[in-house]
Amino acid sequence: MKRLSVVIIARNEETSLPRCLESVRWADEIIVGDSGSGDRTMEVARDLGAKVYSYEWCGFGPAKQGAIDQAEGEWILSLDADEEVTPELATEIRVALGRNDHMVGYYLPRRTEFLGRWMLHGGWYPDYVLRLFRKNCGAFTPAMVHEAVRVDGPTARLKNDLLHYSYPTLDRYLEKFNRYTTLAANEAFAKGQRVGPVVLVLNPIAKFVKQYFLKGGFLDGSKGLLLAILSSGYVSIKYAKLRELWRQKEEV
Repeated sequence: MKRLSVVIIARNEETSLPRCLESVRWADEIIVGDSGSGDRTMEVARDLGAKVYSYEWCGFGPAKQGAIDQAEGEWILSLDADEEVTPELATEIRVALGRNDHMVGYYLPRRTEFLGRWMLHGGWYPDYVLRLFRKNCGAFTPAMVHEAVRVDGPTARLKNDLLHYSYPTLDRYLEKFNRYTTLAANEAFAKGQRVGPVVLVLNPIAKFVKQYFLKGGFLDGSKGLLLAILSSGYVSIKYAKLRELWRQKEEV
């Protein structure tokens, strides 16, 4: 059995994917799942030594779990196409996997770039994410968006950052903003959730206050202010889309 499998899902990521794949060339196996890219994503992945397969989009949780099911490794490192494993983190991962202990998963501190600046406050850093785990002890939740790994057993934290180049431009942010709010609204609708006018007004305000003031987003300067405003807007638009789904259903 292979020691470590890196699994990545991607769609139209020919620009970001090379950096990600180059940072994990040392792994025993790299798997890239493609959900209908219209660019050279699959070709780029193959050229850099990854095993590539195609799948029908079914939400982030099911898609990432599907990639894990393709893997042969004892350990899984799940990455997004716009993330990068630094050399320091790579070394730390190899050391962790070489230990003879009972850990079944490791949280990685993730540092996210927003419009050319690393966001270090506002609850954005350190953004610990459970991405390294034993295949037979963990799985992704079936959430359409904001999925997470759940493991059965003890976990620990690594020290070196996983770099996340998620929002290089405002257009890129807004593209993801629209996609994720739609997915989140659809998921809430499927669960029968509703929001009233009070929640629609107060929750976005609370989100801004928490991120910008209570968690120190103001320390990230103008980018911190913009991100807090956009994060508040995310909540508003998600709720607005959810209310629209209920309106459409009730008019049928």
